[in-house]
Amino acid sequence: MIAAIVIILVVLAVIAVTAAGASIRVLREYERGVVFRLGRLMEPRGPGLILLMPTIDRMVRVSLRTVTLTVPPQEIITRDNIPVRVTAVTYYKVIDPSRAVTEVENVHNATLQIAQTTLRSILGGADLDTLLAEREQLNEALQHVIDAQTEPWGVKVTTVEIRDVEIPDRMQHAIARQAEAERERRAKIINAEGEAQAAAKLAEAADVIGRNPTTIQLRYLQTLREIGGQSSTIVFPMPVDLMKPVFEALDRSGSGQASKDEQAGPRSLEPGEPDPLAPKPRDRARELDSQ
Repeated sequence: MIAAIVIILVVLAVIAVTAAGASIRVLREYERGVVFRLGRLMEPRGPGLILLMPTIDRMVRVSLRTVTLTVPPQEIITRDNIPVRVTAVTYYKVIDPSRAVTEVENVHNATLQIAQTTLRSILGGADLDTLLAEREQLNEALQHVIDAQTEPWGVKVTTVEIRDVEIPDRMQHAIARQAEAERERRAKIINAEGEAQAAAKLAEAADVIGRNPTTIQLRYLQTLREIGGQSSTIVFPMPVDLMKPVFEALDRSGSGQASKDEQAGPRSLEPGEPDPLAPKPRDRARELDSQ
């Protein structure tokens, strides 16, 4: 009889311990408990010690920490028909535990699928130059679109970042050539601007020198000094105006000699000297044949 009572007490104790273990829960600071009592949604509980009714209440743990979601590489064709491979990362957190449990079956997978489809649709409508140079604007657009779609689930998307953009090798070579051509264009423009500024300064200097004739002589002597310090050969520049009388004198002397030759008339031939006006033998034979 006593043994039976002891067995009953032990069984009751085990049942009580099991019931206590099933009815007591401890939630951490970043966790909340969504309780269903006989299938009906109750108010979220936590953090701390939570008491549940055994076999009646069921609790689902929900973490409120920010979750890092890595979006797998997506094959995208940009608006200018260039295939690229894009990877991104998304940060989100649950702000409403009740809706995160009741509105969607799996918050993590649902957010991942939304991020993939949004990434392809948004980046597919952008050019390659925009994708490479304006990532901040694209990140903001992705964040707004994904957050608007996950808001009914009680999920807040805080940040979306495009992590990597892979471009085919042939497009990388084309981009490199384009960048080189752009640098050459800028270099030519800068050189042309420098030449224009230098020409303007030279024009100003010419105006200043032209006001005082002595200034050009001083500049001439300074140039000779600079040339003499660098080389043993000195070149004296001579204005063309100084050489003009010499050229005119040579022209007059040449024209005078030609007029004398014309006035002298034809010169008499020396004995044995051939006549330059007489026809050559070959020309004489041609004349006989023609006759």
